[in-house]
Amino acid sequence: MQHTSFESMGCPIAGALDMVGDWWTLVIMRDVLDGFTRFDELQRNLGIAPTMLTRRLKALVGAGLLQRQQYTATPRRFEYLPTPRGKDLAVVIVALYAWGTKHSAVGNSQVVLVDQDSGEEIIPVLTDQASGRQLSAINTAFLPGPDADAFMEERLDPTLRQARRQRAQPDTQP
Repeated sequence: MQHTSFESMGCPIAGALDMVGDWWTLVIMRDVLDGFTRFDELQRNLGIAPTMLTRRLKALVGAGLLQRQQYTATPRRFEYLPTPRGKDLAVVIVALYAWGTKHSAVGNSQVVLVDQDSGEEIIPVLTDQASGRQLSAINTAFLPGPDADAFMEERLDPTLRQARRQRAQPDTQP
């Protein structure tokens, strides 16, 4: 299946999805960040077909999330190490863990997130770095940034969004 690029959308979420690709990417990155860096370890842990794993690892190296490093000369074998960009993806994986724990049927019965130093369970929350306030979908909004084009300005302008909603609501007056 041909991949459609989201680059032209001008949105950081769409740009991130261009890099992380499909659903295998985040579980591969989860395992690499957890210390499983060799092809055979990843294949065994994930139960992924070798051809699919090869394609995904190549894409992750191309996206700058992993770097390939040789660890034996004969036979030539490589391990996949997270780059600084790849390590930054850990917060996304932790956020997805928190959401999945709350909303998926799996919950956290088999996997618990812990602090590596203390071993204590962590319950992650998203906070604003400047204010320390906890964020949620209720108290956040996306607005046009300083480099927004006309389409993005119109799409994200809150006054236009409200006007569109009002026009879409049927008139309830007799």
